[in-house]
Amino acid sequence: MGFESENAMNTLKLHTGRTIPQLGFGLWQVGDAAGVTEAALRAGYRLVDGAAIYGNEAGQGQGIRASGVPRDEVFVTTKVWNDRQGYDETLRAVEESLARLGLARIDLILIHWPCAARGLFVDTWRALIALQAEGRVTDIGVSNFNADQIDRLIAETGVAPVLNQVELHPQLQQAELRSAHAKRGIITQSWTPLGGGRSFADPVIRAIAVRTGKSPAQVILRWHVEIGCAVIPRSSRAEGLAENMDIFDFALTADEHAAIAGLDRGARIGPDPDHFG
Repeated sequence: MGFESENAMNTLKLHTGRTIPQLGFGLWQVGDAAGVTEAALRAGYRLVDGAAIYGNEAGQGQGIRASGVPRDEVFVTTKVWNDRQGYDETLRAVEESLARLGLARIDLILIHWPCAARGLFVDTWRALIALQAEGRVTDIGVSNFNADQIDRLIAETGVAPVLNQVELHPQLQQAELRSAHAKRGIITQSWTPLGGGRSFADPVIRAIAVRTGKSPAQVILRWHVEIGCAVIPRSSRAEGLAENMDIFDFALTADEHAAIAGLDRGARIGPDPDHFG
């Protein structure tokens, strides 16, 4: 708590020494990825979160180029999908992502899901380590992993992910996993950070919105920022992109944080990572 931010360019430090914008935007289920990426970057966002499975990496790259924002100022994330796990297959998958994006390097690439039953995520991780050594990828991380799976990556390769992107919102707060990340120097990044709007009408969120003059969505995004998470809300509308960015001119009280903590139900919107894939 108490994380101070000045604007949407606020960054978090990765354990590699590099930084990542704390607030970005996601391209899941975004049809006009080129247009949305261009608009978001022109509006001031600097992190674009995509994935091979989203089917819009080409648009992601087009939007980056059309925005006029220098490439070195844009943090680009994409992900290796489940059916491309394994050492050689991952190498090919990342080269294909680079080609679709039209980029020489990716700032951060994630293993999208552990798919533990397949037993390939360590080999996939080794491939990402090799790509990082070659300079094709700047930083490497995971998505939807649990602490034991992260520890296995570290034990078998000596390399810890810089980040774990997980479902996280007021009804699924992942406190134990966030604590495990912090002990290992790993950033927690929240996907589906607004929880599908399920908490918008909750009296706790509504009361904070009234006090601050902000929307329920802005209150929840501010909560993510103040608990130290990176966060990637999604919006296809210019108004939504602007609203999601406008969260750095107010703060939650300690009592409000305690009240939001009481909203945790362990309720997932997405798949259970222990059984998906």
